[in-house]
Amino acid sequence: MKFHVPDMSCGHCTAAIDKALKAIDPDAKVDTDLPSKTVTIGSAKDPASFQAALTEAGYPATPA
Repeated sequence: MKFHVPDMSCGHCTAAIDKALKAIDPDAKVDTDLPSKTVTIGSAKDPASFQAALTEAGYPATPA
């Protein structure tokens, strides 16, 4: 699954996003792409739970 995260702008953002997503699924493969402001997540968990975690962490996201 892939999300567009327009508020992601620096390394601190990517670290906070990674931490929030790993709280949902510690085994998830998380790939943040700062230039395109996208996050790709490899997990069998529900995409809505990841989207909610991003919003709760302060990074509202939309499916990409």
